[in-house]
Amino acid sequence: MENMVNVFLMGKKYEVPSNLTIMKAYEYAGYELVRGCGCRNGFCGACATIYRIKGESELHGCLACQTKVMDNMYVATLPFFPLEKKIYNIEEIKPTEQVMMQLYPEIYSCIGCNACTKACTQKLNVMQYIAYAQRGEYAKCADESFDCVMCGVCSSRCPAGISHPQVAMLARRLNGKYIQPKTQHLEDRVKEIYNGDFKAALDDLMAKSDEELQELYNNREIEK
Repeated sequence: MENMVNVFLMGKKYEVPSNLTIMKAYEYAGYELVRGCGCRNGFCGACATIYRIKGESELHGCLACQTKVMDNMYVATLPFFPLEKKIYNIEEIKPTEQVMMQLYPEIYSCIGCNACTKACTQKLNVMQYIAYAQRGEYAKCADESFDCVMCGVCSSRCPAGISHPQVAMLARRLNGKYIQPKTQHLEDRVKEIYNGDFKAALDDLMAKSDEELQELYNNREIEK
């Protein structure tokens, strides 16, 4: 086969086609992926991966489903990173600066090294949204972190032990609950669902075959 490259998967050398993603290279090499594969489309963050190119000192973070293999790439996957997740009741906490101090005080130990931003698989400005969280600017933190897929690569590189994705999640919850204006049509629709207004329609959908559902989806009316 043409255009083959050498990659090191979990420390073992394999020769794989150069047009494969890291995830597909694992499968080409014979691995059966039962964890850390998720959506396979860059949305779930389950395939967080660390790699280094032989002869280079820099360590890179990526998602295995999006990143193509390179020659002499040393790969290690992080299907789970132990983020610190605090337990709280969103109905009982408020969007004050003190709530971050109480739940995630480690964010105030940030040394500004920017390792989190450099490691982010989504190219987010992670250090900036942590700075917003420190100041209690939750709307800005929510906006800056909106595309986070919670893969945990940023936290794996943090010398202060910050669980950046969980901090961002709290900020987005506070923003959605207390800061952003309410969307009345959404609240009305939720009430209608709870009242069973759509039960007949849902039962009808559940009774359809896969082919019928696909036909409905392909010919649906798309709101402009």
